[in-house]
Amino acid sequence: MSDPALTDPSVVNPAALLAARTEIDAIDDALHDLLMRRASLSAALAAQGMKAGGASFRPGREAMILRRLLGRHAGPLPRGAVVRLWREMIASSLRQQSDFAVAVLAGAEGLARGHFGLDTPLRAHTTPALALAALAAGEATVAVLPSPADGEASEAAWWTSLDAPRLQVVAALPFLMQPGQSFPSAMVVALFGADATPRDRGLLRLERSPGTSRATLVEALDAAGLPPLRLVFAAGGLRALAEVKGLVLPDDPRLAALSPLRATPVGGYAEPEPDNPRAQGEPG
Repeated sequence: MSDPALTDPSVVNPAALLAARTEIDAIDDALHDLLMRRASLSAALAAQGMKAGGASFRPGREAMILRRLLGRHAGPLPRGAVVRLWREMIASSLRQQSDFAVAVLAGAEGLARGHFGLDTPLRAHTTPALALAALAAGEATVAVLPSPADGEASEAAWWTSLDAPRLQVVAALPFLMQPGQSFPSAMVVALFGADATPRDRGLLRLERSPGTSRATLVEALDAAGLPPLRLVFAAGGLRALAEVKGLVLPDDPRLAALSPLRATPVGGYAEPEPDNPRAQGEPG
């Protein structure tokens, strides 16, 4: 059947339009072939048990895939479209390789869907504690919770009672940051540690004595070689959360200098990428 647009008198060059559409159809077929091939490889990994033991979700590996693609990206296709396409493919692979499900605090469903795919089982919970309980009970593979904020109420400050190292932050959302956004909107918690990448941020929970100032904590972190990128205090509590460059493991020797603060690593995440690298002084 002929394309009605090609006989439309408003079309200036029907032959060129037909040629362009024919090429687009061929590209679509090639893309589809590659997607089916990618899915077959994921299915083979699952069938061969190469990722047994809950290791299908590798947030560091996913971050490096996206960084590589964004680093080579050019042309009019928005960076956000690239991330959305690959996030959906990655999510599809996760579902092929494991029973992947997400517990999320109500209100953050959009972020969770954007990162873990439209078809991934997702259950919203009314409190962070309920989402973390679902994760701990094995009802979910990960929990998506709001990024810690300075001065938030104790019931919202889920990180103050996070059962680390059993539960740890392993990723942050969104991976593609919006202009002017310095810190992620949400954190991903799992029953394993974060993968290391060349650019990570680590999270340290600190316990301070009454009257200990923010400046005192910053000085202590600086002296330990862990200068904070930001420092978050829960309202009315004595716990603080420091975000630093690089993942910090429990056996990190720098923690010895922070023993009076009972510094506890609670995970970390691969640094997100800017939506507009040129606007933030990066090569693009």
